[in-house]
Amino acid sequence: MPPTFAQLGVPKSICHALARRGITQPFEIQRAAMVDALSGRDICGHAPTGSGKTLAFGIPLVANAGHARPYKPRALVLAPTRELSHQIMTELRSFSGKTRVAVVYGGVGYGPQFGALRRGVDILVACPGRLEDLIDQRAVDLSAVEQVVVDEADRMADMGFIPAVRRLLDQTSSKRQTMLFSATLDGAVRSLIRDYQHDPVRHEVGAATPDVVAADHVFWTVARVDRIKVTAQTIDAAGSTIVFSRTRHGCDRIVRQLDRNGIRAASIHGKRSQNQRTRALRDFASGKIQALVATDVVARGIHVEDVRAIIHFDLPADHKAYLHRSGRTARAGRSGIVVSLVPPDQVRDLQHIKRRLGLRHPITRVDLRAIQPSAQGSRRPQSRKVTTDSSRQHRDSRQRRRSRRHTGRNKYRHRPTNRRRSPSKSQNRHAAADQLG
Repeated sequence: MPPTFAQLGVPKSICHALARRGITQPFEIQRAAMVDALSGRDICGHAPTGSGKTLAFGIPLVANAGHARPYKPRALVLAPTRELSHQIMTELRSFSGKTRVAVVYGGVGYGPQFGALRRGVDILVACPGRLEDLIDQRAVDLSAVEQVVVDEADRMADMGFIPAVRRLLDQTSSKRQTMLFSATLDGAVRSLIRDYQHDPVRHEVGAATPDVVAADHVFWTVARVDRIKVTAQTIDAAGSTIVFSRTRHGCDRIVRQLDRNGIRAASIHGKRSQNQRTRALRDFASGKIQALVATDVVARGIHVEDVRAIIHFDLPADHKAYLHRSGRTARAGRSGIVVSLVPPDQVRDLQHIKRRLGLRHPITRVDLRAIQPSAQGSRRPQSRKVTTDSSRQHRDSRQRRRSRRHTGRNKYRHRPTNRRRSPSKSQNRHAAADQLG
């Protein structure tokens, strides 16, 4: 029997807050890292997206965070994107009680962030760029920070944030606890571990490429001029789809061209304001639009349930980018398909990516029949949810409780009945389910 949160040493107030949300059983990374994190040890965590690491570092932060003075936070979480930063803040606030949690990132006004820092922030979640900006304006002083989390460290390296991360860590207390979580622990991430952690405890959870193996993968050779037509046909057949482009201008151009082909889409990239990005995600999650066209900014952090397909309109830069893009589908046991559109002059680049990931799927001509098993065959948008690690954990706990209630039923009080619904009621029930998606 796996240990409970209380048995791992989590304070009662946090256990009760989690239980109210239906979260009662720790995930593997939480069981592995919690005791060491609560005791103040440096943690080096290797965990894939969706493994529950937000609670693995968030619970120790809330449990150990001290009361902060104005402009001087006591704990700091660094994340690569606005969306991931906001998600982490939301997670921590759900069980933080009187511990004050705030988030700072670019693309929004300074006023609310100045106000929160002036009142005092116990745990500050931040993107490196905006945090350095606020430090330059003397709105933040990191000298009192005694707990630091670097989340998605490999993504930080990919986005060129490691120099900024180093500058920020240099401003925190020399006696700090440093927790680092990453899907890979090589290159620049290894240098962070060497230079900023003291005798870290390493916890590794999950397979090396957990998100790739879950999906079906097809590789189609397509002339560049035909990619829009093929993309529209794929979205039409598969349903909710995230399309990846290498550039911001490419995203906006794809959205316009898809619209001319009858596909409702929105773009999300670094040039869009935070309000525009939030609205695009909300419209996609609600089914108002059929496709989200994005740069790699959303390849981590945001999880939209039931994404049916991923389209690499532009091939990713390397195998890591392919991994993180593709991980947006086939989540939580669902099916999904990953489609790569391969111009003839990029076949060699694709072969290199496939070798690094161990994918042996052939490159073929376009065949829309290949995506039919995972498609629901409708242009009608379906409602989806933007989820987080703990919401998935809540769902898993709820499913376990339902299973226990079912197996523990009194066989005399709950006898099955032979009565059948009338055909008309059954048909109405299925029709209603179809309308809800």
